[in-house]
Amino acid sequence: MKLNETQNNETYIIGEIGQNHNGSVDLAKLIVDLVAIPIIETDFSLTLKGMNAVKLTKRDLNEELTQSQMNRPYDSPHSFGKTYGEHRAFLELNDEQHFEVYKHAKAKGLDFVETLCSKGCLSLLKLFTPDYLKVASRDLTNLPLLEVMAETKIPMILSTGMAGKKELDDALEMITKYHQNVSILHCVSQYPTEPKNTNLNSIKYLQSNYSNYKIGYSDHTIGIATPVAAVAMGAKIIEKHITLDRRMKGTDQAGSLGPDGINRMVRDIRVLDMAMGKEELFIDPSVSIAKEKLERSIASKRPIKKGEIITENDLHLLSPGDGFKWVQKNSVIGKAALTDIPKDEIIYSGMIS
Repeated sequence: MKLNETQNNETYIIGEIGQNHNGSVDLAKLIVDLVAIPIIETDFSLTLKGMNAVKLTKRDLNEELTQSQMNRPYDSPHSFGKTYGEHRAFLELNDEQHFEVYKHAKAKGLDFVETLCSKGCLSLLKLFTPDYLKVASRDLTNLPLLEVMAETKIPMILSTGMAGKKELDDALEMITKYHQNVSILHCVSQYPTEPKNTNLNSIKYLQSNYSNYKIGYSDHTIGIATPVAAVAMGAKIIEKHITLDRRMKGTDQAGSLGPDGINRMVRDIRVLDMAMGKEELFIDPSVSIAKEKLERSIASKRPIKKGEIITENDLHLLSPGDGFKWVQKNSVIGKAALTDIPKDEIIYSGMIS
């Protein structure tokens, strides 16, 4: 289901594979398979919708870093090459491989989001059309890139992880020359993001100041509490890094959600989607049994003989709640008992004149 087709109370959840495929199409497909598994909520025997989409990232290494940075030694436990350039080249899937993962995601009923990091990456659009194009936080000020992406008219999702209001406004000014189908994600580009830096209230700011756009949250914190809280604040989109195993080699793996984390986050968000309800106060039909059992009704404080006139001093309140309420006491006070009423019994309409 597309973002603009989701129910008003359904959060659009994107599982960001990013580079967690470690250069393997087969691994990327396994992550897609993981995301496609329905979520089971055991307490109420619910089968819940899983994630809505997966996301890959495409880089053009000719437009990535300076030559000196690409040639620098990269001595790290997470390195896939002797230099940073070799490392990046190992992790990069080509256009055809992205297309293969796209087709696999579509076969599983998932949307496909693509982060494009340079103009050269648009070459993959010759093979397929992603459901959404994602602008990474670092490229929000890359106006030439934003322009060529906007020209495609493919819906776009922006992350604000390195942006203030001016940077966001400049990006929107460029994109909206071509179309208005834009979503904005609050984001903090600290990996992982410390709780004190998360500032979820930015979601409220975006909702107030950019109400023409879908507002969401791209999360880099540890755990699942923050994205669930973001949904409670009204975020309509959640993006979170995902992987098969957080212990795998790779800089993003430890900060991603593994299978259990994915299941718990999606379960909690879907349950929260159901729980949000509507903005009014009302008695839900589901509480009728508890209401009758536990609420209090007007009852006899003493034995009342047939023919006696009932006074307020004769009354108090007991459960169950299927009799007169205290606001209805004038329907009981001053009435004659039509039958003997024992002490501590509910007084029903058929028992009084």
